[in-house]
Amino acid sequence: MLNYVITFFLLAVLAAIFGFGGLAGAFAEIAKMIALICIALFVATLVASAISGKRPPAI
Repeated sequence: MLNYVITFFLLAVLAAIFGFGGLAGAFAEIAKMIALICIALFVATLVASAISGKRPPAI
């Protein structure tokens, strides 16, 4: 999921460099939305594992 954030961020930067302001703004908003979803899922997983007391499997 973080790969998508980085990809959309780079697309936003490239679009801004080439003068596509509207497209750059759209890419930046998509990257921000995906980043917020990623953070929310991380916090939810952290809280769920703290409540259940289970640890993730060792790799």
